[in-house]
Amino acid sequence: MKKRSHISILSAVLVASVALTGCAGGNSSAGGNNASGGNSTPPAQTQPSTSGSSGGTAAPANGGVIKIATQTPLSGNQSSLGDAIKTGAEYALNKRKEEFKALGFDIQLFPQDDQADPKIGVSNAEMLISDPDVYGVVGHLNSGVAIPSSVKYEEGKLVMVSPANTAVKLTEEGKKTVHRICARDDAQGPKAAMYAKNTLGVKTAFIIHDKTAYGQGLGDQVKMQFEKDGVQLLGYEGITQGEKDYSAVLNQVTAKNPDIIFFGGLYPEGGILIKQAREKGYKGYFMGGDGLDSSDMIKIAGPAVEGVVFTSVAGDVTQTEEGKKWADEYKKTTNKPLETYSVYGYDSMNVILNGVLEAIKANGGNKPTREQVLDSVHKTKDFQGQFTKVTFDDKGDNTNADVFIYKYDKEKSNFVGKAQ
Repeated sequence: MKKRSHISILSAVLVASVALTGCAGGNSSAGGNNASGGNSTPPAQTQPSTSGSSGGTAAPANGGVIKIATQTPLSGNQSSLGDAIKTGAEYALNKRKEEFKALGFDIQLFPQDDQADPKIGVSNAEMLISDPDVYGVVGHLNSGVAIPSSVKYEEGKLVMVSPANTAVKLTEEGKKTVHRICARDDAQGPKAAMYAKNTLGVKTAFIIHDKTAYGQGLGDQVKMQFEKDGVQLLGYEGITQGEKDYSAVLNQVTAKNPDIIFFGGLYPEGGILIKQAREKGYKGYFMGGDGLDSSDMIKIAGPAVEGVVFTSVAGDVTQTEEGKKWADEYKKTTNKPLETYSVYGYDSMNVILNGVLEAIKANGGNKPTREQVLDSVHKTKDFQGQFTKVTFDDKGDNTNADVFIYKYDKEKSNFVGKAQ
């Protein structure tokens, strides 16, 4: 899919505007997975920049630094997906640096490691809203980190666009700053359950979740749909993240022998669960949500990964020739593997950058306020990213979001299709 051509046209208009008007001002308004705990020590924080403006009087053009942050786990056992989001966002920003430079602005990436820890995420968010040059956040990976961090973004009028957070609660709390381009658990969970019943033909199920906002939330949605469709639930149990032996719950599973284990959680625990389940002789299906969508799942589960099915709120960009070309360029430029959420980090960043450009235009070519950028992003309609089209509703949910099905073989996950 091609990006909307109006961005490049807009850039040309803005360049001409700056050339003609210099520093003229304007009064027009702007146009336009998953939780984890931890006791990690907060990372050292970057000193706030002193240039620019977060609200109030707009700064003149040709003197503005604009930072877009990422907030994802860049260390720890969830860093595979966290780094994919950050790298995708960075790739998008770097491709548009010259576009902003031509308008007199220095656009910078400001990556933060939230360590999949709510406390770290909130601490980082407090630092971000205190820096007047930070105009947006791409993140988070974990819903349980995003929800408390979003309280701070709301205080600072700092727009957030998530490529991965699926917890229903995130956009149900009435915060204008919160947005996501992916689907919610109340779409993902029911479609996963319906696929299990209608396509896999299961009649009995055992649900395991990781007690997080993401994992339990997804498990609850699957449970409700199973009950609605007449699939017999043989168990519903929570596990603790970070453990290495899940024999207690898996002994219950093997004793009841369900047609399917559905796991609401992430790949570090999911990989261990399927490996140990197979070692105990379990022969049925193993299914999860987008939290299982990582190349590290294969490393953890080993041969047991074969046949694992998962839903994802991120589609496969390589299903089109243009997408394949983009993926090849991405891997060559970044020297990083392509994860499903790489392109969603890329698209989330471009949604924010488009909002910044719209806000600059509305502010007469001058550096806008955070409120103007927020308003512009919130009004996003029919923005065509590299993979997904984005239109935000009043809650900040993407009305074009979909759910997709994947299945692992021994070496990789394979795209099955859109969940119906």
